[in-house]
Formats: sequence, C-alpha cells, structure tokens
Amino acid sequence: MAQLYYKYGTMNSGKSIEILKVAHNYEEQNKPVVIMTSALDTRDGFGVVSSRIGMKREAVPISDDMDIFAYIDSLDISPYCVLIDECQFLSKKNVYDLARVVDELHVPVMAFGLKNDFQNHLFEGSEQLLLLADKIDEIKTICQYCSKKAIMQLRMKDGRPIYEGEQIQIGGNETYIPVCRKHYFHPPLDQD
Repeated sequence: MAQLYYKYGTMNSGKSIEILKVAHNYEEQNKPVVIMTSALDTRDGFGVVSSRIGMKREAVPISDDMDIFAYIDSLDISPYCVLIDECQFLSKKNVYDLARVVDELHVPVMAFGLKNDFQNHLFEGSEQLLLLADKIDEIKTICQYCSKKAIMQLRMKDGRPIYEGEQIQIGGNETYIPVCRKHYFHPPLDQD
C-alpha cells in the first residue's frame, strides 16, 4: 500500500544523499523513480538534487502552481516511487497533490526537507506534511557545537547568529549550521 512519507532533519543531516541512495536502490532493480525538488533551490542549478559530498542528479523542479498530480499521472510509465527534495519550500497545494498521488495513483511519495526555519517557525510545506503524512521520520545529526542532537538551524553572518530576516535564503554550510536547542539560544560566538 502506497504511503506519504515525510523525512525531516536539520542542515547536514544527509537528506539529499538519502534521496540519491533510495533512487539508486530502486533503479538497480529496474524500477523507475521520479526525483523532484523545489524550484526555489538553485544552489547547484535549476532542477538539481545535490548532496554536500558531491553527488547530484537532475530533478523535476516544482513551482507553487505546478500540478504535481497531473504530471505524475501523465507519465508513460508509472514510477515505483516519487522522491521530493527541499519539501519545506512546497506550497499547501503541492503537498495536497502529493497526497493525491499516493491515494489515487497508488504511488509512494517520500518527501525530504527541513521542518523549521532559522527563526524556529514551520515552513508551509513542512506544516502540511506534518498534517498529512502517513509516516514521519527524523533524520538525525549532531549539533555543530556539542554532541547533542541538532533540532534547529542557525543562520550565520560573519560568525554571528541572525534571528530576523526573510524566511527563505538559499544557502548551505556557509549560511546555516545545525544546532541543539541550547546552542540555538546561546551559540558560542567567535572572538575577534
């Protein structure tokens, strides 16, 4: 039975590499998959899922107004699985389309992304997935400053934490770091 999976983690928890691994495992068995990502994430180009260890694959970019259900339904060969990267950037409509893919087309969907932003607010896509997903799993990593589990990300600029600004600012290790709750509120500051 197909299900909607939401797999979330902080920055550097290995979400993108997990997508690439799952895709490889399906394809090794000659089972086609569809890899999709938010059109907002252009770090390594438009429509690309890439991991920090250098692996990357082309993906179908998802815009807010894309009809994901119609796209999957129109494919000549039904995929064994749909894999979504950067799902936190999806719209409510996008997430409802993914639920329809599962419920009406009987295709499993695995959505990977952040749960909360740098201000510790839920992203729209994350909120909707928390409400609709059949299975929710956390992909764990550790705090950059200690060995506790990271549950938040700090936006950094010039070695200092930033707690205000636009919710979406595309960036990686140079901008965001995974931290535990204690170090989110009290990060060690660089001494200049």
